[in-house]
This record gives sequence, C-alpha cells and structure tokens, in this order.
Amino acid sequence: MDPVVILGLNDRIIKQIDEAFSESQLTVRGNEIKVTGPPEQFEAIEAIVKELIRLARRNGAVTENDVSTLLALQKSDRLLRQVTISPEETLLYTTTGAPVMARTPNQKVIVQASNDNDIVFAIGPAGTGKTYTSVALAVRALKERQVKKIVLVRPAVEAGESLGFLPGNLREKIDPYLRPLYDALEEMMDFDKLEMHLNKNIIEIAPLAYMRGRTLNNAFVILDEAQNATQTQMKMFLTRLGINSKAIITGDLTQTDLPKSQHSGLKTIQHVLEKIKGIAFVYLDQNDVVRHKLIRDIIEAYDRYEEKIEKKEVEQKELERMAYEEKALEEKQIGKREVSGGRKKEKE
Repeated sequence: MDPVVILGLNDRIIKQIDEAFSESQLTVRGNEIKVTGPPEQFEAIEAIVKELIRLARRNGAVTENDVSTLLALQKSDRLLRQVTISPEETLLYTTTGAPVMARTPNQKVIVQASNDNDIVFAIGPAGTGKTYTSVALAVRALKERQVKKIVLVRPAVEAGESLGFLPGNLREKIDPYLRPLYDALEEMMDFDKLEMHLNKNIIEIAPLAYMRGRTLNNAFVILDEAQNATQTQMKMFLTRLGINSKAIITGDLTQTDLPKSQHSGLKTIQHVLEKIKGIAFVYLDQNDVVRHKLIRDIIEAYDRYEEKIEKKEVEQKELERMAYEEKALEEKQIGKREVSGGRKKEKE
C-alpha cells in the first residue's frame, strides 16, 4: 500500500492527528510513524492509525473527514475497536463500487436495531447519517428480496401539506421535499434501475398526509424529518404498517418547523412507546457527525447558545417571580396598615 494513502498528501492526515494530541509528537520516516508522548495518548494514536489502515485497505483511500470522525470518537471515550467494521458488515455498494456501511457506533446501533426490531426511531442532529443509513438498509432489504417495495415519506410542512396548488403530478410536486432521500438512492442504485423502480412504484415517494387509510405490506418504510409530524400524524403513520414490513423514523428534535400551536409527534412518542417490544430508539449526537468537520462545531455552538438562552430565561422568570412576591408582600403590608388605621379611627 502506498504510504501516501495513510499519511495524506504532504503528510496532511498525520499532521491532523498530530494537532489533535498536543502532548505527543508524530514523526514520519519512510513507512514508519514514530510517536513520542504519554502512554495513554500513544494507545489512542495507535488505535486511530490502525483504523485508518483498515479503512484504506477497504475503501482504497482515507479522507480528512474519516480522521475527524475517528478523533471525535476517541475524544468521546468510545473505543475504536468497537467501530471496526468487517467486510461482511458492508450493507451494499454504491454505483461507483464504494462500500456503504455504518461508520460510527450509533450508526452501527441503527443497523443492529433494524435487524432486531420492526420499528426503529433514529433521533439526532443533522449530519449524523440517520437518513443515509436508513436508505441503505431499505435498499439492501429490497435487493435481498426481504421486502417488495420501499416507501419514502416526509412531512411537506413547507407547503402546509396542501400540494394541490403546485404544478405537475404528485411526484413533481413533492420532489423538492424528498431530495435528500433521492440523493442517497442515486448513490446506491443505477439510474435506469432507480427510474424503473419509481415508475413501477417499487420505490414510492409520498408526503405524510397521503399515508392515511393505507396498509403497507412487505415494505420497508422510512419517515424522514419526523420532527415535523404532529402527534396525530405520527400515530396515523405507525398504524400503516402491515405484514412483513419494517419502518425507520428519523428526525432532529432541534429543527422542528411546526407552528408553535402544534406539538411534535416525535417528541411525545419517546414516552408513549419506549417499553414496547419490537420498537427501538437510537439516539445520535455530535460525535456521530460524518459530514464536513465544521458541522460538529456548529452543532456544539448552537447547543451552547441554546443553553445560554435557556439559562437567561430561567433567571428572568426567577426575577419576575421575586418581583411578584415582593409586590404582593408590599400590598399585604399596605392592607394591614389601612386596616389598623381604620380601627384607630373607630376608637376615637
């Protein structure tokens, strides 16, 4: 194997690792990497490099995003040996021949949960691979003839679920809202085959509102952006599943587009179904982000900002409560003085 695959052009990959471990120093000499530093950091660096070698052998290349993911996993104290994926764990291959597989521990949990349960909820922030992993599982199930069709569903909140005024047929109307699902499908299926499946409704796309009254048998169903489903819609969707069907529901509770008067069905469903056998909940976080390395920083920054705002709101409510109690006490004291003054006048 060419050392450049692991080291990166001008040793960029190794420099990225070196910068992440301030107390250690990495030196490249030919095909060898020399590490000097504390024993605990040496073990972490060794685990990362070994995982990069495995990725390079399997994929033929290593990217900076791969390194960022591994560094994040190590930082969050997740053992890298737990995310090592053997060839048999490949879900399928893209149209370019690249393997599609779970890349983080929680993505692996989604895969295992889907194997063991009929309904899986994958909840977490943007960029954690919820949708992509779900589509891969659905395509694999279709290719292996475990199911006869794939149904992709999304709440069309931006159009208020009222699509009749938009030009074109149903597919043309809702295409913009299902684009992320199409993107994943186009990576995993030949274009002509995908078009054939779409035309024959082997792969079906539909807004959530159009699911009412249906029964989906022998199908792999994905409800994406489920945080935008109301409680009524969530119940309606879950009761559509028929014989030999599976469902994965994905969503990010921090990005709800519903009006303030409506509650997200994804938020309440965690408490309603948490103890039912055959239903699994998987929670992803910023450590599962596999998009641009800045996405993780953006999510963390928003989390800090929201915590700050929430703290200010709590403090403001506490100040208002104290002011209210102080005012009530003053009014009570004034009332007592008035009563006392009235009694003195009566005596006179």
